Amino acid sequence: MYKINILLCLLFLGLTEVSFAQFGSAKQVSWTTAVKKVGDKKYEIRLTATIAGNFHLYAQDQPVEDPPATTIAYQPNPLLKMDGKLIEQGKKITKYEEAWPGNVNFYEKTVTFVQVVNAKTKAKTNLNGKVVYTVCNDQLCLPTSEFNFKIPIGG
Repeated sequence: MYKINILLCLLFLGLTEVSFAQFGSAKQVSWTTAVKKVGDKKYEIRLTATIAGNFHLYAQDQPVEDPPATTIAYQPNPLLKMDGKLIEQGKKITKYEEAWPGNVNFYEKTVTFVQVVNAKTKAKTNLNGKVVYTVCNDQLCLPTSEFNFKIPIGG
């Protein structure tokens, strides 16, 4: 009987871990991309996160070391040059969280990341990259997820 109880506990823990992994950050955030021409060979790229329920997505900059900051990385493209810093648009919340411990920056409901890009030619190309992010609520943080994007520019 003891062996059966241990086997059942291990089976339950395994199923819980699989269910939890499928309930990662990607399930709580939907991403959209947009590009707008703002000048001659100059484009504004917008990556918008819509955050579900009572979850929040951490900002890029954090006053303390530990929270999983959102990062956006672009694949090198010799036809494109980033113009300035990546800007966050949304209602940034700064709040003390015991889990880290300290004040952390995050967004609820929605945030848009804006990057201006200069094209070196008028040829059609793509800006490829990925967003690495984590969402949390007052009880837990979900596993980190990635959003890969491919945004057409020029042409």
